[in-house]
Amino acid sequence: MARHDNPTVLLGLGAVALRDRLASGAVKAVDLVEACLQRIAEVEPKVQAWAWLDGDNAMEQAERLDKWRQSGRPLGALHGLPVGLKDIIDARGIPTGNGTPIDAGRVPSEDAWIVARLRAAGAIILGKTVTTECAYMHPGKTRNPHDPDHTPGGSSQGSAAAVAAGMVPLAIGTQTGGSVIRPAAFCGVVGLKPSFGLIPRSGILMQSPFLDTVGVFARSVEDCALLAEVLAGHDPADRATEPLPMPRLLQVAQSAAPVTPMFALVRPPGWNDADPQMTGAIEELAEVLGDQCFEVPFGGFEDVAAIRQRINFAEMSKCYYSLERRGRDQMSDVLKAAMDEGKAVLARDYIAALDWRDLMTAALDKVFERCDAILCPSAPGPAPKGLENTGSAIFNGLWTLAGVPAITLPVFTADNGLPMGVQLVGRRGDDARLLRTARWLSAYLETLDQGN
Repeated sequence: MARHDNPTVLLGLGAVALRDRLASGAVKAVDLVEACLQRIAEVEPKVQAWAWLDGDNAMEQAERLDKWRQSGRPLGALHGLPVGLKDIIDARGIPTGNGTPIDAGRVPSEDAWIVARLRAAGAIILGKTVTTECAYMHPGKTRNPHDPDHTPGGSSQGSAAAVAAGMVPLAIGTQTGGSVIRPAAFCGVVGLKPSFGLIPRSGILMQSPFLDTVGVFARSVEDCALLAEVLAGHDPADRATEPLPMPRLLQVAQSAAPVTPMFALVRPPGWNDADPQMTGAIEELAEVLGDQCFEVPFGGFEDVAAIRQRINFAEMSKCYYSLERRGRDQMSDVLKAAMDEGKAVLARDYIAALDWRDLMTAALDKVFERCDAILCPSAPGPAPKGLENTGSAIFNGLWTLAGVPAITLPVFTADNGLPMGVQLVGRRGDDARLLRTARWLSAYLETLDQGN
């Protein structure tokens, strides 16, 4: 490894910068993987972000990719970049246990759609990251990298923590309620939950077909755009996806906004119960933005959390039926309670709940006529102390139900030193615009910090 490419330097680079250096040959994939493995050896005992890790396997992938580049053949968009996969995403020949003892030792024979896409793009599957039990609420072993006594969030806890701890530049998770945005905010990284249906879900443990959304974690908006663009596409096996032109997420995210973005401050249900540090930070940010931010009343959505949960539990009771039959006695009490509640939902109430997405779309479209993004908290506050639960998703579930894209940026710090995030929400299908707006805000706040 060249002196200027020591592990600390390499791991400090973003995924986009690493991609360019890997493509030019300035960095070898084996050196980057070695740096990741060294970092994992240092911090994994404290963070415990990985459910499966095989350094030899990762190095073999890296060696093949270095030989590929040396041959002069075309390179994929993620050539040589290590990626962590949430342990509900099937990868051929790699244990995928879904966070439950019921599936312990399970080894898929086929790749999930997105894993096949990753391999085709030249990514390195570094390992499988810890998930909560069946991507629901019972915590896994992962700790918050900033303070091991605090939760990293859930359910994509391992993915968020691995990126935050510098163990891998990119990771993938899923969100049914708040399982991308919340852990990203608690761990202090950028997390993107795209529009519903942007990224196919075939080969991923399905909890709620109406809600489940694949999301990504990175340390910058551009890096999230790079990964999400590769994963986006149409899969006939996933009816949520559509045969649309490939989104130019990275190009648009890196482009200059044609006009200064406008933001709409929203105080969603749960605002009054949030940590005053969080709500105060959001209000202060709105003041800093001045005329670029206006407040929007957000009444009429007080029941959204219950509506989303009704859909979630009803669909979970169906999707996890085979798991329950094979090992209900191995399920946590919290998962069994959710399953039982789902079984009791009336068909009438479930079907009525599905109508809420269209109702929310109509209401949100009026807001987006006046702004580029909604501004609101990513979570009620910093990561709560204790590991018995994963924190509240009260500020995330409504956007998951609406199917709109959301991104969290780690721009605040609580009094105890833990990170807090601001959440930006865009119009469904406008993921590229949301990413560009998020990048603008990140750059704007960096400029303010440098001026102080």
